[in-house]
Amino acid sequence: MEVLEAIKRRRSVRSYRADPVDRETILKILDAANWAPSAMDRQQWDFIVVSGAWIARLGKSYKTVVEGTIATGTQASGGPVAYDETFLRFAALYGGAPVVVLVLTDANDDQYTRKANIESASAAMQNLLLAAVDAGLGSCWMTGPLRDEAGLRALLDIPASKEIVALTPLGYPAAPPAERPRRDPTLATKVRWVE
Repeated sequence: MEVLEAIKRRRSVRSYRADPVDRETILKILDAANWAPSAMDRQQWDFIVVSGAWIARLGKSYKTVVEGTIATGTQASGGPVAYDETFLRFAALYGGAPVVVLVLTDANDDQYTRKANIESASAAMQNLLLAAVDAGLGSCWMTGPLRDEAGLRALLDIPASKEIVALTPLGYPAAPPAERPRRDPTLATKVRWVE
């Protein structure tokens, strides 16, 4: 598949078939993530691959976050709640995906190094999502579960020396999500030329 085609076919999938994803395919996808660019070529990302009963444990943590948001009526950003019962079911089992992948990076107290680490790990995450499309799999870049970061850390024994950047369910989509229109598709307002 061409890169631009994969970019345009990538969607946030929130409903998966129960079909397992073999380890070889997961490693192929993680290998693509491992080829991402990184600041100073440090390649300081790590991956945690979660499957089986562990996904329900992750889901319990995330469901608690979503339930709390629904109960208060506001998101952490202060905006109105956009979650509903369908989203609550997605949170509880990560949409039924057979695999969840967490992307980690080195923690650092220096704000510039921390930013570079997060950007580098985000590039790895993007490669992961595009490689998943190429393999016929769905994914969904998620940061919402990090609202219970302490719970994730305890559950997966993630040390303080690592920062959790994002996570994604990974599996075969139950149904392909519709294409969502781009804001400013002609780039009339998102691009400023300095010549």
